Amino acid sequence: MAATLKKGEEEAASYWGVAPARLVKEDGTEWKWSCFRPWDAYEADVSIVLTKHHRPATFGDKVALWTVKAIRWPTDLFFQRRYGCRAMMLETVAAVPGMVARAVLHLRSLRRFEQSGEWIRALLEEAQNERMHLMTFMEVSQPRWYERALVVVVQGVFFHAYLATYLASPKVAHRMVGYLEEEAVHSYTEFLRDLEAGKIDDVPAPAIAIDYWRLPAGATLKDVVRVVRADEAHHRDVNHYASDIHCQGHALREVAAPIGYH
Repeated sequence: MAATLKKGEEEAASYWGVAPARLVKEDGTEWKWSCFRPWDAYEADVSIVLTKHHRPATFGDKVALWTVKAIRWPTDLFFQRRYGCRAMMLETVAAVPGMVARAVLHLRSLRRFEQSGEWIRALLEEAQNERMHLMTFMEVSQPRWYERALVVVVQGVFFHAYLATYLASPKVAHRMVGYLEEEAVHSYTEFLRDLEAGKIDDVPAPAIAIDYWRLPAGATLKDVVRVVRADEAHHRDVNHYASDIHCQGHALREVAAPIGYH
């Protein structure tokens, strides 16, 4: 909802010469988030099955699983049980695959003059959702300078590695993301277990999380971890499904995209 300007108040014009609309919440307070808008907010489906695991059936599946297991080992060693910083690192990487796959499909759609089956939109929503996880955990955990530096290195390496993998085999690339999300579900389950056991302070949920997931005003970190874990479980299912489509000999453009994240 756009709020009207007070008399005599001036609004700075945007690059396009159009004054940006001022948004307010239902209670009349100003909407302060620039990283997402009210219509991007949603309620996570926390009833999603958390224990699903795709058993590797092909050599490509095994390579994807082994790669993910190899990535998890140094992560466990570095972060130990510092789940806030671990989530921060995880989300800077998790937001890469959706954007990479989306860019590849977008360019292919332009080159071949063909439809994408709404997969471009679905993958963009995945990347945006993962980015909002990062925005949330940045409020929970303040990363140290060397952790920020590590993010730059890891993201740069992972971006190019994943792009090469996707160009070589979209099936393996999506399967790898499916396994990455399985590990994410496991990590957030451990995070939640320590919160419930009192090993980690159950602090109030960041305001950005309350608005993004439409959580109640009194929500805590446990509520945030539950909805983030549900998002990751959904990403897991979508990427395993995408890999299965390629396994059956169909490109993503030929099959309607699954239900979006919102």
